Order: sequence, then structure tokens, then C-alpha cells
Amino acid sequence: MCGIAGWVDFGHDVPDAQAVLDAMTDALASRGPDARGTWLGRYAALGHTRNSVIDLAGGIQPMLAREDGRILAVLTYSGEVYNFRSLRIELERRGHTFLTRSDTEVVLRSYLEWGADCARHLEGMFAFAVWDERRQELVLIRDRLGIKPLFYAVLPSGAVLFGSEPKALLAHPGVRPIVDADGLRELFSTAKTPGQAVFRDMRELLPGHTLTISRTGRTQCRYWTLEARPHTDDLATTTATVRSMLEEIVTRELVADVPLCTALSGGIDSSAVTALASIARRAAGDEPVRTITATFVGYSENFRPDDQRDTPDAPYAAELARHVGAEHTDIVLGTADLIDPAARRAALVAQDMPTTLGDMDTSLYLMLRATREHSTVALTGETADEIFGGFKWLHDAELVAADTFPWVAAEMRSPASRLGQGRALFDPGLMSKLDMTGYYRDSYRQALRETPHQEGESEHEHRMREQCYLQLVRWLPMLLDRGDRLAMASGLETRVPFCDHRLVEYVYNAPWSFKSFDGREKSLLRAAVKDLVPPSVLARPKSPYPVTQDPTYTQALHRELSDVLSNPDSPVLPFLHLESAQQAVAELSAGAHDWHARMNVEMACGFNTWLTEYNVEIAV
Repeated sequence: MCGIAGWVDFGHDVPDAQAVLDAMTDALASRGPDARGTWLGRYAALGHTRNSVIDLAGGIQPMLAREDGRILAVLTYSGEVYNFRSLRIELERRGHTFLTRSDTEVVLRSYLEWGADCARHLEGMFAFAVWDERRQELVLIRDRLGIKPLFYAVLPSGAVLFGSEPKALLAHPGVRPIVDADGLRELFSTAKTPGQAVFRDMRELLPGHTLTISRTGRTQCRYWTLEARPHTDDLATTTATVRSMLEEIVTRELVADVPLCTALSGGIDSSAVTALASIARRAAGDEPVRTITATFVGYSENFRPDDQRDTPDAPYAAELARHVGAEHTDIVLGTADLIDPAARRAALVAQDMPTTLGDMDTSLYLMLRATREHSTVALTGETADEIFGGFKWLHDAELVAADTFPWVAAEMRSPASRLGQGRALFDPGLMSKLDMTGYYRDSYRQALRETPHQEGESEHEHRMREQCYLQLVRWLPMLLDRGDRLAMASGLETRVPFCDHRLVEYVYNAPWSFKSFDGREKSLLRAAVKDLVPPSVLARPKSPYPVTQDPTYTQALHRELSDVLSNPDSPVLPFLHLESAQQAVAELSAGAHDWHARMNVEMACGFNTWLTEYNVEIAV
């Protein structure tokens, strides 16, 4: 897992090109704490920061392929290709010679063999750029589900910049931090528009796509898409197939030349990954699997159920860790950690924008930073809910029938979110211009039109297939980006076994009746791993990532928002509805602890920090 940046420009020399490339590369220093490198050619520039995971000595980048002393291609690559060993064997049969053990060289050689079509041969999570010296073109490639981020910008001169994160592009003098109405819609939205970035003139390369830039222009091609295929396996066979696939996926994602752990919440998703990892490590004669759990001071002892969480994580995580004989660590965070301005700023800068999640972002960042002290790689249970049907809204008939994204409909049930999650304290005039209702409507209908269906589906199966697709293409991308950015802010590589595209394809085509055959969420996953986890973990309802329930955190938020409102130089003031913001301060001061209401305060405070840190120009 690394950071990549650079550009291609056929028309102009970039003044101080090396200094600009260094600035773009250094903006991604946290993604690659182990090494950095740059390559500057006549038309192209490539930068790389490295988080060493496989072949620590041999995977130096940018990596050059040469023949008879001349350069064929140059690669800057981020990610992991899990089938690199079998690919290497195939490429050697085709006449390629390897100088390292790294998957990086396999990716480079795969490009030399198949060109941009090499993406079809790669299995894993990746985003990379190849400068092809022979063809005089730059090729950008992103993995099928968009696990690894890749942004680009086209300058008026025709130059194309690229980078793992927007901050790399913003380090180039040709890019300014301007955010227009579309960018604000994306920032406030909880349904991601494919390809849309927050900053104006930036784009994200779509998952499963390649982008080729040559003298004659730009060509974007899709090499993978989710398809509807007949599912002929019965329930028992489907369950057994899911189990077999998970065993193979987790085993190969354990490959690393550095310390590795699992992020364990005590839910069925991370518990399944941990149990399978434990079995695989024992079979290989390795040390017990390491597990990391995040919690808050006094959280389990004083836990209060809310509308999303029925139980605290720590007791279930501890039970699972004992069950599999893991080397377990609890990371315990206090309010002082969560409200620390440096930590809150770091979580925001990691994502290049504010979010409504507040302490969830800060606590996840701190947990991942602490995990990096133990391990370089962490396997997570992310994406199981999207694939197997784990979210509560999928099991609520009213939300499923809503004429919008079900999670957006769920937001509207909270009085604090009826004006929009995180938007309640902002100026109504601004919100009217953004027309988030229309934005959601158009995005929702576009996603419905894209949904691949099977012939002969019942009305209910047809609707649930739409719901599953909506989650994969509008909800999941936000979680993947958040997880990658907060982890890489500390140089931690996170792997997501449930995001293996083969598993996603197989389970997507299994009928909803299989995914909920026992009337519960994630029925198929529970059945597939029921012998691996304790009964209490197997029976535990879905519980999202925890939020602190300490009232002193709410009080600290009150002070922060109060300070923002009392400072006439706060850049967020023109964008707020001051009466609503002052009312929020009064409610927080009175001890209100509704986490939905807290999200509105988190966004207002984060927006102020963002405007200050990035010197953002709002163009609405």
C-alpha cells in the first residue's frame, strides 16, 4: 500500500518540474513512510511513496523496465495483487525475466505483456500509472471495486495530473482548492456519485476502468462490471461455496513480509475473518493471529443501546479472541483523545474534507494509528454488510419501499436529520441552491437504471437486487475511501477480504431468499461460518462502528462550536444558519447527547477547519 502521483504533458515544459513532482509526492508521505522515489521524463513524471509489505528490498519504485539499455515502461503502483505468484509463473512461461520477488514487478511485466488489458489478469486492490515509453502514453488503472483511490485532473493546457489523494493534485500549482455546487453536494451526500470528486476540475477514475492519455486525447475503458447471471446452486451448495471462497481469499491475503493483524469488532464479519486467519496461520506453522479492538473508557460498563447499536463491541471481541487463541490488544480511547485538535485535524486532512462522522472518524484514525505500532497490515471485515445484506434498512419494509436510497430514508426518521444528515446548521439559502433532494432523486434513479437483473425474478427479488446494487455502487465507495484514507494516514495497509470481486459476483447473484433464509441479516454468511465462532458472536445483531457515549465529549463539542461562533474571523460563519447553530450550542450545553444531532455540530466544526486548512474557495 503506497502513494502515487505525477502527470503527463505533451505540450509544455513544467517550470521547476522536479520541485513540483517532489511536492506532489511528499503530500502523500504518510501513505509511504518507508521510502520515496521519483522519475522525470520528457513528457511524464511519476512519484511514489512506499509502505513496504512484500519484498522489502526489491520493490523500489518508480520501477523501470528496460531492454537493451532503453526504457520500455515506468510504473508507480499502489496496492496488493494477491495472485501475483501464479501470474509470475505464467509470465515466465511467456519469456519474462524477473529481478525481484515483488508483486510490483509482476504488475509491470503484466503491463508489458497485455497492455492496459493487464487489469483483467490482476486480482486484488490496486491503483497504478504506467508511462509507456514505446507508445508515448500514460495509462491509469484502478481495481474493480475501487478499493484503492485514484484521482486525476485535466488542466487547461491539456496536461493530466494524477494522485492517490486530492492533496497530491493540490500540491501542483495548476490546481486550486475550489469547490462548486457539485462538490458541496458530494461533500454533504451519503450516496457517492461515481467519478465525482469534491474539488472542482478533479475526477476519480471509476472502479474497474482504465484511462489512457496520449497525444491524440484520452480514452477511458471499462474492463469489469457487475453482471447478473443465473444462480443454479441450491442453498446448501451456495453456503459451502461461500465458505470455500472465504477460506481461499483470507489465506492468500495473509501473505506479507511484515507484521499482520486483524481489526476485530466482535461482529460476525471481522470474527469470521479472524477465525479463518487463525486457522490458516496455524496450518502454516505461524504465530497466533494478532487482533486489535477499539473501545472507549467506560464504554462497556456504561453502555446505553441506541437506534443503531444494541451491544458494545469489546466483550464479544474478547470472547472471539479467546476462542481462536489470538494475541489480543484493546485500544482504549478517552474523550481527551477524541477531542484533541491535532487528532481531529489529522482525520480531516486524511480525507481532504470534513464529514458528519466526527468522533467515529477520529477514533478510527487513532485506532488505526495505534494498530500501526503493532502491525503494518490489518485485515478487516468491511463490505460484508453490503455484500450479504447486513444493514438494518434492508430488513425494514418501509425503507426498502422508499423512493430513494434506503439509508437516506432512514436518516429522515431522526428529527436531527430531517433537514439532511450534517446539514441542519447550514444556511437554508445555500441548501436550496444545492437541492439535495433533487440530487438524491437523480442519483437514485440513475443507479436503478444501471442495476443488472436476472430474468424471471419475482417482484420482491427484483427490488432486493436493486437494494443490493445501490449499496455496492453508492454506499460502499464512501466506506472504502474512508477506510483507506484513515489507515494510510498512519502508513497502515488495510485489506478487505469480503471485497474480493469473485465473492462479490457470486453472492450478488445468489437470491435474496438465500441471504435472509432464516429471517436475519447476513443469513448466508452466518451459515457459512457457524462452526468457527462462539454462539454469542453468531447470534449478535449487526452493530455499526461505535460512537462515544461520554457526555463530556458532547460538552467539548459545545465549547468548540461556541468558540467558532464567537470568532468573527471563522470562515464558516457565512455558510451557517447562525440561529440554528446557536440553538445547537444551547442544546449541547444542556446535556443533549443525541448522536444524530451531534453529527450536525461535527460537520459545522469540521467545515470551519477545512476552510482554514485548505484555504478553500466556495464557488456557488
